[in-house]
Amino acid sequence: MAQIQKKSMSRPDETRKFDKGKIDVTVVGDTSIGKATFEPGWKWSTSVKPIVKTNSCQVTHTMYVISGKMHVKMDDGSEVEFGPGDTGIVPPGHDAWIVGNESCIAIDFTGAKTYAK
Repeated sequence: MAQIQKKSMSRPDETRKFDKGKIDVTVVGDTSIGKATFEPGWKWSTSVKPIVKTNSCQVTHTMYVISGKMHVKMDDGSEVEFGPGDTGIVPPGHDAWIVGNESCIAIDFTGAKTYAK
């Protein structure tokens, strides 16, 4: 029988830092949940691309945005902007950047295991 598990995001299992941001990863059972902080000026193609060395982000994100705004552009040219209270799924093949002067904080339920590695 499965047992209840609890962890605090204030004590992540791992923190991955990158230019103008970080992701705190908490592992609960087989699930990695990430709390990402993106500072103003963050852009995937300049902040994370040098780490992962792919042309665009190849991670699927299932996310909830707590604060700030993020613009996402897919490789096919479609675009969407996420803000506080928004949820969404962003499939592989995208770039993203922060809009405005407020940090974007988001919870990622599917992409944290491999993001920025």
